[in-house]
Amino acid sequence: MDINHGSSFSSLKSYISALSDLGNRLRCRAGCVSTTFEETNQIRSRSGTNMRKNLRWYDLICFGIGGMVGAGVFVTSGTASHDKAGPAVILSYAIAGLCALLSAFCYTEFAVHMPVAGGAFSYIRVTFGEFTAFLVGANLVMDYVLSNAAAARSFTTYLGTAIGVSAESKWRITVSFLPHGFNQIDIIAVLIILILTLIICYSTRESSVLNMMLTAVHIMFILFVIMMGFWKGDTKNFTEPSDPSHPGGFFPFGAPGVFNGAALVYVSYIGYDAVSTLAEEVKNPVTDIPIGVSGSVILVTVLYCLMAASMSMLLPYDLIDPESPFTGAFDENPDGFNWVSNVIGVGASFGILTSLLVAMLGQARYICVIGRSGVVPTWFAKVHEKTSTPVNASVFLGIFTAVIALFTELHVLLNLVSIGTLFVFLMVSNAVIYRRYVSVETTSPWPTLSFLLSFSLTCIMFTLLWWLGPPGKPKGYMLGSCFVVAVGLVQLFNHMVPQARKPDFWGVPLMPWIPCVSIFLNIFLLGNIDAPSYVRFGFFSVVIVLVYVLYSVHSSFDGVEEGSLCQKSVEMVKESIDIEDLTLKVQS
Repeated sequence: MDINHGSSFSSLKSYISALSDLGNRLRCRAGCVSTTFEETNQIRSRSGTNMRKNLRWYDLICFGIGGMVGAGVFVTSGTASHDKAGPAVILSYAIAGLCALLSAFCYTEFAVHMPVAGGAFSYIRVTFGEFTAFLVGANLVMDYVLSNAAAARSFTTYLGTAIGVSAESKWRITVSFLPHGFNQIDIIAVLIILILTLIICYSTRESSVLNMMLTAVHIMFILFVIMMGFWKGDTKNFTEPSDPSHPGGFFPFGAPGVFNGAALVYVSYIGYDAVSTLAEEVKNPVTDIPIGVSGSVILVTVLYCLMAASMSMLLPYDLIDPESPFTGAFDENPDGFNWVSNVIGVGASFGILTSLLVAMLGQARYICVIGRSGVVPTWFAKVHEKTSTPVNASVFLGIFTAVIALFTELHVLLNLVSIGTLFVFLMVSNAVIYRRYVSVETTSPWPTLSFLLSFSLTCIMFTLLWWLGPPGKPKGYMLGSCFVVAVGLVQLFNHMVPQARKPDFWGVPLMPWIPCVSIFLNIFLLGNIDAPSYVRFGFFSVVIVLVYVLYSVHSSFDGVEEGSLCQKSVEMVKESIDIEDLTLKVQS
């Protein structure tokens, strides 16, 4: 493995010397902000071969739909309806979709301006510096790995449901000497991950074709479930519970229930961020990325709302099974439609495959660009000459994910996943405001930083009151006060601080209002995350900080030293890359 550590790792004496210089290196690298030119040209050249540009807007839409519409909607919708919102879960999905769309706008502005494979890592690196980007990027990669392992094990379960077999008793092997939670060996999950790893290594174009086929089949199953619900359902279930003693009407839990439901179902939209990691392989980023990212979120929102309406028509909300709402609804049907449960199992299996494929594409490109930055071994950054894909990163993460999926049960993995992605969405929303209003050469960052801090603290206060405050008029007054303060802060900032730069091609509209709404919604949703997720986030963050202090900052520092010696060679390729970027702009 060609790691090319440089002088800090050439010997034990060199490493001890590097540790003794830690303070100076942290000052030099931790807050170091890269430029857009460096990300799109100089840093990208470290991968050797360029990734092949062969994706269009329809590929991105299919990747977005495939990444978002997994098996989660078949589960979260039941709890959201039964316990949170009732039939108004339809509006919960619409609100969550709006939240996802606003975050997608922020991703899109960065991806159009800087079409590289690093996604959020690159966006935060050019805004808040290397250390923050590494902290966010490493947590996000870990979330991808764990959630992909969980999804692969779910595939085994849903495949068993589709053909009427108990996966736990028939397909998983119990190893008695292993601890509980790690003693169910899942060979099928491992095979699925390894097969998908081979596919994404072979070609992004062929991966897109496979994703289109699987997504088309999955959508057909979803449309079938929707049509069955509208055909066999009854509109009276929108307003009448089965037990008259339970709250009735379309809003049985009121407006708070709708927002609580939105917080729960928002996880069903996670996946569109992986589309931004494909920006480097898009033919016309200026037009294809906005259509692909925003279009996929809008289409998925429509599908989710129709599924929620179908579910609400099948049964009164108080009879919906929180764990398996759709299969439970058809099992309860007296007209012999319990066979639909098997169909749902098949559809969910295809959905898991598409979400796995997109997520594995995304995680490999994240670690590839992190490798380009030098904070992990540059071996991960290499792009294969023949396939034009990051084979090293794909294989490493594929094997890592397969090992976790082999042993670790679903409930263990799910307790470790969720907070990282929302945290990244929050950081990207902050970053797009900072980039618009701060130019290092001409403006002071403090007005913008003061606003972001004050606005975020106000949103945190609102969130804590919403989730923890006792019901009553005082709570309503305090929530209203926080809302007025937040709106006032945005209005004051909008009038007093001018934008330092305008986007050349595509930008978030209504700046800074839309990113601020995204910040609020992401903080609000973070308030609904359980304690184990915060423990996981804290634990991995400590590990990531240690890795950065003991390895990454020194590797990055050495890379800068070596880069100064090869600047001339970088300038030689600059002209050809500039011509390529200019061609993309003209095509748009």
